[in-house]
Amino acid sequence: MTHGIGGSTAQAELDAIVPWADPAPAISAEERLARIERARRLMGENGADALLIGAGASLRYFAGVPWGQSERLVALLLPRDGAPILIAPRFERGTLEADLAFPIELRLWEEDENPAELVAQALREIGATRLAIDPAMAFLFVERIRRAGPTLDLVEAGPIVDGCRMYKSPAELALMQQAKSMTIEVHARAARILRPGIRASEVVRFLDEAHRKIGAPGGNGFVIVQFGRATAYPHGLPGDAALAEGEVVLIDTGCIIGGYWSDITRTYVFGEPGDEQRRIWDLEHAAQAAAFAAAEIGRPCEDVDHAARAVLEKAGLGPDYRLPGLPHRTGHGIGLSIHEPAYLVRGDRTPLGVGMCFSNEPMIVMPDQFGVRLEDHFYMTEAGPRWFTQPSPSIDRPFG
Repeated sequence: MTHGIGGSTAQAELDAIVPWADPAPAISAEERLARIERARRLMGENGADALLIGAGASLRYFAGVPWGQSERLVALLLPRDGAPILIAPRFERGTLEADLAFPIELRLWEEDENPAELVAQALREIGATRLAIDPAMAFLFVERIRRAGPTLDLVEAGPIVDGCRMYKSPAELALMQQAKSMTIEVHARAARILRPGIRASEVVRFLDEAHRKIGAPGGNGFVIVQFGRATAYPHGLPGDAALAEGEVVLIDTGCIIGGYWSDITRTYVFGEPGDEQRRIWDLEHAAQAAAFAAAEIGRPCEDVDHAARAVLEKAGLGPDYRLPGLPHRTGHGIGLSIHEPAYLVRGDRTPLGVGMCFSNEPMIVMPDQFGVRLEDHFYMTEAGPRWFTQPSPSIDRPFG
């Protein structure tokens, strides 16, 4: 019988949650200014005169502005030499000034004006001819900037942006540790509310309420709750399934603290695991452990993926992405975005370096039967990888 599954109620578990007692500090203005200086060094190495960062995770990273991208251009223009400039709608001035982590010159545009002209004008003023553009910026904006500055050499800023964001500072790691520690507690409490007939939607609601009560202001950053055959699909099937005895349960969820994500998956059985469920769970556990062991400073990211697949292929699964087996990469970078470079997948030869953070989730899919995904995250230290959360010890005691 699986221990720690069932036996409680949603209300009892919510009542037992204590708000997080020791919140991690917010990212300081000094750290954001240091990020800007690092970006400038990388601009020099990559031959860029200026960097343009659009609304989204990277604008939050550099300037502290937690805005998503919309049809209106909001962008940070960072010259290799000189003060940064923020280009934004004039009517947003008050909100922007409240969000900015440090003072920045604002160049504001009215609704009937073309903000790309402000970008081009600023570049002319500083004599910039080669502009590195945020890889996440919409093509719509890139084309407008191209038309406004036809002599500009526009290049993709991935090496600059990723060269900053891939390597997390101690302050970032602390925020991520808090988010992941909160989510693993919420996971364990969700497992205890399971009962025959419970709907996936009821579990989703509990996860959201539990995340909020423990201290995640936005509740679930995302959530997947699947039972039985639906677990054989990495992102599940539509519908609102009811849980039955002996079914595999897959819950994948996370929250956001200070902009930084958690993303943890647990898979177990409601009731007594069958022989095949146990065999595949144990293989998944071994593949996750092999991936972790392969994460050594200086090795390419793809080696971690190879180590997980080698375990599965030795057991007769795969090879490659064939099913039954592992249909997707072993892991992804995580930070201000839930999925970000680098990636634990064949072809990504980025060397593993101190401060890099990854999911480790070499999911096994048994078509039309069930799937098992165990997902925990680790970060790289000088001494090798370190878990944010400890992996499940066994299918019988998935939470220890």
